Amino acid sequence: QVELVESGGGSVQAGGSLRLSCAASGRTINSPAMGWFRQAPGKEQEFVSVITWSGSRTYYSDSVKGRFSISRDSRDKAKKAVILQMNNLGPDDTAVYYCAADYGAGSTWASTIAADYDYWGQGIQVTVSS
Repeated sequence: QVELVESGGGSVQAGGSLRLSCAASGRTINSPAMGWFRQAPGKEQEFVSVITWSGSRTYYSDSVKGRFSISRDSRDKAKKAVILQMNNLGPDDTAVYYCAADYGAGSTWASTIAADYDYWGQGIQVTVSS
């Protein structure tokens, strides 16, 4: 079993920044692609960003491209921790953000579809006020 633990959410004013972290533990043989999804009140869950297990490729939704950046936590040599740096936040970014791990992804590609992910974190609230 894998546990994903998210941290770093909170409240910020529009134009501000937040940094989300996610660490996976419990399954030590393989390294997964790790991504973020979010769900705003009354809306469907949507893909935000993902990084391949090798760190060689990243993907972003159009709504966050140019503002968000995903990276592997360089302090974690096992490649099981990621950071989502969120800049220039706006009220539309308000949502619960979920970290997810996909152990079936390749080294050079990753899925943007939630159903492909094997494990999920509990979610962390991000609130952006105008």
